[in-house]
Amino acid sequence: MVLGDSLAAGLGLAEAEAFPAVAEDLLRSNGHDVEIINAGVSGDTSAGGLSRVDWVLRRPTDILVVELGGNDALRGQDLSNTETNLREIVRRGQAAGAQVVLLGMDVPTNYGPDYGRAFSEMYARIAEDEGASLVPAFVREVGMDPTLLQADGLHPTADGQRHLAETLVPHLEKALVQGTRPAPTERPGPG
Repeated sequence: MVLGDSLAAGLGLAEAEAFPAVAEDLLRSNGHDVEIINAGVSGDTSAGGLSRVDWVLRRPTDILVVELGGNDALRGQDLSNTETNLREIVRRGQAAGAQVVLLGMDVPTNYGPDYGRAFSEMYARIAEDEGASLVPAFVREVGMDPTLLQADGLHPTADGQRHLAETLVPHLEKALVQGTRPAPTERPGPG
């Protein structure tokens, strides 16, 4: 399950070109019998992801990929709020019995080096503290290559999405090899 924003949703592209679908194809071609559900919603923030994570996790999920936080930064959200939301998403995923793969994000350089560093370090801290897997700087290479971005300069082209999928697949294969799902713990219902 990929809980994400417009990057996961594949804004401006066909659903089959978004990185979750491409990653599924790559994993299947590597012999893994998997289905990746794309729960990406364009414009979503960490708060939006938190508000729908319980609903998304009603479907049994072995691996929860969390691709959120970029829109928080673009909207100038306080990092402490983003961190709190992401931590809770990770915890709820784990409580549902899923391995969690957190995709580290970057912000454009015009936000300044201090904010950019604090933003990317937040993902590493959450992953370490919560026992999640981290894909550091998930979008960095794509974001720095204008040929992999659509005209808006933010959203990946189909080739950019393929690059994201190729970056993600080794982390998913590692999670698949690590095996079975732990039993879910009791968690509060939506409300």
